[in-house]
Amino acid sequence: MQAELQWIDDPEVFRVNQMPAHSDHYCYGGREEESRGDSSFYHMLNGSWKFFYSQNAAGRPADFYREDCDVSSWDEIRVPGHIELAGYDKIQYINVMYPWEGQDYRRPPGTPSARGQRKDLFSGAEYNPVGSYRLTFDLPQHMRGGKRISIFFEGVEQAMYLWLNGEFIGYAEDSFTPSEFDLTEVVRDTGNILAVEVHKRSTAAFLEDQDFFRFFGIFRDVKLCMRPETHLEDLWLRPCYDPQNKTGEVKLQMKFTGTAEGSVKIRILDRDGSVCLEDTCQIRERLEWGGEMPQAVHPWDNRDPYMYRLEISVMGREGATEEFIPYAFGFRKIEITDRVIRLNGKRAVFCGVNRHEWSPYTGRCIGGEERQWDMDCMKRNNINAVRTCHYPDQIPWYYLCDREGIYMIAETNLETHGSWQKWGNMDTSWNLPCSFDAWREAVLDRARTNFEVFKNHTAVLIWSLGNESYVGDVLQEMNRLYKEWDPDRLVHYESVIYNRAYEDTVSDIESRMYAPPEEVKEYLEKKPKKPFILCEFMHDMGNSIGGLSSYMELLERYESYHGGFIWDFIDQALFVADEVTGREVLRYGGDFDERPADYEFSGNGIVFADRREKPAIQEVRYHYGKYR
Repeated sequence: MQAELQWIDDPEVFRVNQMPAHSDHYCYGGREEESRGDSSFYHMLNGSWKFFYSQNAAGRPADFYREDCDVSSWDEIRVPGHIELAGYDKIQYINVMYPWEGQDYRRPPGTPSARGQRKDLFSGAEYNPVGSYRLTFDLPQHMRGGKRISIFFEGVEQAMYLWLNGEFIGYAEDSFTPSEFDLTEVVRDTGNILAVEVHKRSTAAFLEDQDFFRFFGIFRDVKLCMRPETHLEDLWLRPCYDPQNKTGEVKLQMKFTGTAEGSVKIRILDRDGSVCLEDTCQIRERLEWGGEMPQAVHPWDNRDPYMYRLEISVMGREGATEEFIPYAFGFRKIEITDRVIRLNGKRAVFCGVNRHEWSPYTGRCIGGEERQWDMDCMKRNNINAVRTCHYPDQIPWYYLCDREGIYMIAETNLETHGSWQKWGNMDTSWNLPCSFDAWREAVLDRARTNFEVFKNHTAVLIWSLGNESYVGDVLQEMNRLYKEWDPDRLVHYESVIYNRAYEDTVSDIESRMYAPPEEVKEYLEKKPKKPFILCEFMHDMGNSIGGLSSYMELLERYESYHGGFIWDFIDQALFVADEVTGREVLRYGGDFDERPADYEFSGNGIVFADRREKPAIQEVRYHYGKYR
């Protein structure tokens, strides 16, 4: 295990034995299971796990994954959840700087400034907390008997090692995208011992320097997945829409695993349940299918998010349905013509917000009620777009945006702000990822996973390469790959403005943060190369938002201006008991005696952390209501 521990210090090791990323389609044993909303293919492992906290790798129980290790004296912890909010470690909020600055000198491997520094960058640190998790579980009866079984972690922050029944299974980084591992050869019907070791910091920390509280742990759902004899492993659904003729075509790319024998029945239904297209094909490992809609299609947009329904029935060699996959989708076309972003042939206007996932009780571990409240708040306040800042969100949020007609900028989990910009000053001596080969594959893998998981969502109009990372050859390649993978969507990146040498090869859009209205006008009046959006503006701290009208009125004057995304939707603050009164109060950055910290800078939402609307949201509702 000592050799593997060095993986957290190596940017070129970021996934070991992980299954390839794939689409987020949900599988059922048949229509009856879907109607009940209960699939036999999944079994949740959320709940109470055994847990041991240590301040660094040297103090962790290194052999805890062994079946004979006695963990009876360990604590219990809830999964999903943040380790800090369970009473361990320290709570820290920070914006631009890396969380160790002022305490430890660290420069990333693979950069000139790192030459000569020790190799145990994180693995040998005196402070780099480790959470050791153990769970004993039995397979549900219907999953037993040699079925193909995998385990799916939707989010683990920040680097995780996985064992089952004493056998090493794999390793993962990238905190905000799913990590899935095949357990088939190791899993037993009963008495399985699952062990997960989570390190708070790794080289991934250099890529995850977002403006948020720095937590760690298993903070999203964990589930077992069973694959039938023939399984639709990946689905690429491409609805193509011609807004001029109002015609539509559906293209499918399907990848099957297992025996890959039998047939697949494909149906497309409209919102009323009428069948528009129907076909049956013989299954191959990779199968492509296409069909033209027989009549004019109803397009999807914010005002009318009309959804069609794809149904795929996978039938085995004997003709019985082994798997049923439904997927709701809309027809829409996003494109740039004459430097104007057009959706379905009409100019698109983004009345948007940046949204962190947040709860004042559970941090970034939120549930369905909170997601629905956020959506309802956006709808009643005329917000029609969201940028996932600055990481992929929980999977259900994308389905909700599809259904409600919220336009999405889907952000890759990448921010390296502290490596190049501090206190307004530029220091590019060790900026990441720039053009460093050591970081190339890790960054491209994050882009690939973001694409593969969320590629079928109608609401995703624009892929984002990430946030506030210094541009270079690596981001140029990210841009190229997104364009190759998905020519039907746009690509966004803001920080190209700091290195205009990449202006023509990174980002379809001139994206700015907090540019004053005069700067916006100056760009738009000088024969702009690209359409313009403000990916962040109207930073809502204190008595803010009052200048919103000066930005919104530009929409009437400049067709290439497309609005923006307010920073941000919700305050990041936590409920704690006041030390004097005992009353429950909200505490912000710096209130937890953490250093370094960026203090109340975590409080810049248009709603409070407890989801009370701030007075400023009235201004948003009024001005956004004119354009949404």
